[in-house]
Amino acid sequence: MTQTRPVIQRFESSTGARIYRIPMDVFPGFIGYAYLLLGAGVPTLVDTGSGYQTSTDDLLSGLSSLADEYGEAFQPSDIERVIITHGHVDHFGGLGYIMDAIGSAQIGIHPLDRRILTNYDERVLIATKNLTIYLQEAGVPQDALPELLQMYSFSKMHVRSMPVDFTLEEGDEVDGMQIYHVPGHCSGQIAIRLGDVLLSADHILSRTAPHLAAESITHYTGVGHYLEALDKMRRVEGIRLVLGGHEDPVTDMHKRIDELETRIHQKKQRVIDILAKSSDPMTIFQITQVMYPEKHGFNHLLALQQAGAYVEYLYDRGYLCIANLDDVRLSDNPPLYYGLI
Repeated sequence: MTQTRPVIQRFESSTGARIYRIPMDVFPGFIGYAYLLLGAGVPTLVDTGSGYQTSTDDLLSGLSSLADEYGEAFQPSDIERVIITHGHVDHFGGLGYIMDAIGSAQIGIHPLDRRILTNYDERVLIATKNLTIYLQEAGVPQDALPELLQMYSFSKMHVRSMPVDFTLEEGDEVDGMQIYHVPGHCSGQIAIRLGDVLLSADHILSRTAPHLAAESITHYTGVGHYLEALDKMRRVEGIRLVLGGHEDPVTDMHKRIDELETRIHQKKQRVIDILAKSSDPMTIFQITQVMYPEKHGFNHLLALQQAGAYVEYLYDRGYLCIANLDDVRLSDNPPLYYGLI
């Protein structure tokens, strides 16, 4: 479903930072946000969109409009610092184009996502190899693999490696910004607190739970890390407003965390219910067909990753077993069939 383009919005934190939320079409019909921070040290841009089609134009035109629309004595070349909240292409894919436009700025990211910027080709190659192994273990038919892998790599072809000038880790404080490491959706995802405002990236969204993938594809993703990061943010007090990388502002962070946690547990139970109703053990591919029957194309690939994240979580914690151990003994990388213990 195509989203209606939001307008630029201005927010202010209890620390006096001015926060401008700038919408971009990061993919056709899919809106993402970058944030310009003024009054929190040097002018800082948080995330850069996908670099895909109009995304960069949306961001640059939004930044350029702030002088006329809000009376800010600002132009894009004033940006001195760029923070990437996590290494997904809709948040960092436009970085090279933005740096070309603004000149020079210091670039920062969490260490676990640093390689995505500094050695992008290696990152894509290794991730594609891990994904191939995962999809084979998931039981994806051999003739369907090339199309799924091509869809995975397509949106990443325009990205180039960029230098990283500094890293941001759990507990860091920079010009009044407090950093939280919130993995699960992405290994190195961070949330940024400015007084009573939290920039949550994709960790806490207003309408949907973020996409999760099996940790066997990429370390520090998955259901377990996501739940731990939710619990961490539940213990944070004094947040009036949560601004995510997509969707609407959240005005009750703790209530939304409870809702997200409930949804995660419902999906875990859904996997258990699917296996309980099956007369035979099932692969992740088969579980995905039942769990997400309406998903096709690239969304089917995401569904395969997500269903696998829940299977992995349940298997690691002893709820599931692998039913075809003889195949595992005799073959290099056979499809894995899961059953309930």
